[in-house]
Amino acid sequence: MSSSSLQVDKLLKIYGRQKAVNNISFTVNKGEIVGFLGPNGAGKSTTMKIITGYLAPDAGIAHVCGINVQEQPLEAKKKIGYLPEANPLYYDMYVREYISFVAGVHKVGNTKLAVNNAIELTGLTLESKKKIGQLSKGYKQRVGLAASLVHNPEVLILDEPTSGLDPNQVIEIRNLIKAQGKDKTVLFSSHILQEVQAICDRVIIINKGELVADNSLAHLQQGVKSNVVTVTFKTPVSAQLLQGLPAVINVQKISELEWQLATGNMDDARKQLLGLAVSQNLDIVSLGTKGDNLEEIFRELTHKAG
Repeated sequence: MSSSSLQVDKLLKIYGRQKAVNNISFTVNKGEIVGFLGPNGAGKSTTMKIITGYLAPDAGIAHVCGINVQEQPLEAKKKIGYLPEANPLYYDMYVREYISFVAGVHKVGNTKLAVNNAIELTGLTLESKKKIGQLSKGYKQRVGLAASLVHNPEVLILDEPTSGLDPNQVIEIRNLIKAQGKDKTVLFSSHILQEVQAICDRVIIINKGELVADNSLAHLQQGVKSNVVTVTFKTPVSAQLLQGLPAVINVQKISELEWQLATGNMDDARKQLLGLAVSQNLDIVSLGTKGDNLEEIFRELTHKAG
């Protein structure tokens, strides 16, 4: 067995004629925060349910901290904090009461301390005396997160953890995940690609049940061939001015201020744009490469695999 905190080996799950998860293998080590991506119906939630022991695979094995999830489900679950996509909560229970109940299920030693820590970590102190049913969706999501953390698990499996949160709450939960990732193993799925880009160094992408990428963001960015520079100016600029740059092959206007420039040499095109801005006294608001962001990578990989 590998020393990885999370090891998935040739997982297979079939529904009827569809292979929801098709021969997937990957490992995640302690201290890693890995983004788990894929289009709707790709098999993300099914994979997470197998890892957490809530669903049996048709073939393959999942190990958590060296424990075979299928053979020793209770032992494995002690090591896992799981926030499912459909966050199951008892709306008639009070926040503190519910988290204490979950701590009891996990047989946590000092329940009061563990519950206080989970409540404080997830920013629930002011809401802790309310009934769960009275909370906003964002706070309900925090209750689910607190419940997944209360037994101080070694592995966190988070399925769409920021679903339904407003932008401020997203940043708070993002920071919480980053902090937890320092000494835990974190696998989380998200539809918000910028969020994954902000938190993760590594990404696993699946499409139609198959693994299509498992690598660092930097490596994936190198793998997507890009020959388009996107530039946004503060004031309108003429196409002729941009077409005059030696490194620019083609110019496409996106809006009054934004342009896409096809080029044979990215570095030269960028340098010439910056030189043009200085000589013509133009303000560049943003300058980037189409293809170096996760959205482009995701689209290319899932389109290719499809």
